[in-house]
Amino acid sequence: MEHRKNRLRYYLQRAGFVVESHKISKIIFNLCVFLNLIISFYLIYRFSTDLKYGVLYVGFVMFLVWVVLFITLLLMLWLLFYFIIDLRIFKRRVGVEEVLADFLQLTSANIRAGMPIDRALWYAVRPQFGVLANEIEMVAKETMGGEDLEGALKRFAEKYDSLMLKRSINLLIEGIAAGGEIGDLLNKIAIDIKESKIMKKELSANVTTYVIFISFATIVAAPLLFALSSHLLFIVSNLMLKLDVPSGITTFSINFSGAGTSIKDFRVFAITCLIITSYFSSIIIATIKKGEIKAGIKYIPMFIISTIVLFLIFSLVIGKLFGSII
Repeated sequence: MEHRKNRLRYYLQRAGFVVESHKISKIIFNLCVFLNLIISFYLIYRFSTDLKYGVLYVGFVMFLVWVVLFITLLLMLWLLFYFIIDLRIFKRRVGVEEVLADFLQLTSANIRAGMPIDRALWYAVRPQFGVLANEIEMVAKETMGGEDLEGALKRFAEKYDSLMLKRSINLLIEGIAAGGEIGDLLNKIAIDIKESKIMKKELSANVTTYVIFISFATIVAAPLLFALSSHLLFIVSNLMLKLDVPSGITTFSINFSGAGTSIKDFRVFAITCLIITSYFSSIIIATIKKGEIKAGIKYIPMFIISTIVLFLIFSLVIGKLFGSII
């Protein structure tokens, strides 16, 4: 239990929250109870208006609500909470990496001006550095309180799953231990970070063709093909219902109205496929352009909404154009 609390506290610190871990647990538990109460009141209202249900059936349903459904909701809320925390940690890491090179160059300039390393880090903080500014302020407060600078910097680097940040901090610590020119070292680190960003942008530009192809296939081609298939199924179903096959003098009618795929079921299948395709396409595009799967989270709603809307539009347009066939 204590290990779980420490892990939750660690996640909250990485996400930048100052809320106690037990308060988060209490909020999630109370929210789960509130949702279960709403469901219970609704079921009780339904059971009171329809008296055909027996006491045993009502008791069994309420048992499922407060045991099975309660545990399921609790797990889902915790998963949603960790998902949100993970996204916030990712955004904070991206924010730190974006301004790290500029911060190191300012620190290098302060060191060359004659400041010690701890004061150079403090005076290099700017409000536009966002998350990095807050972290450096915490490092400065720890060092002013008597904490070792190397230990404070290591804890700062360990809070973020960033290879760029960890390498930069390790090089800084090694430079301090070796007694070298820290100003030149930080300036070279900043230049390497900027060159690495430029290379990533060039690689992203080189794969733009693949991104355009995947986006077109997902947002335009897939909804259009599913709309055509839906209308084709509608045409074939109506033709089979009206088909008469001659046999000699008499004619007999063949009935194809047996069980088969309905238009409604096919639309549900098409929308489900479009949602799944949009999800994986956004992840693939994010991996190609950014090198991070988490960067594709923002593309998922746009892709899903676009594909479904276009599917409905294409279905309406195709239905109007070819409606005179039947």
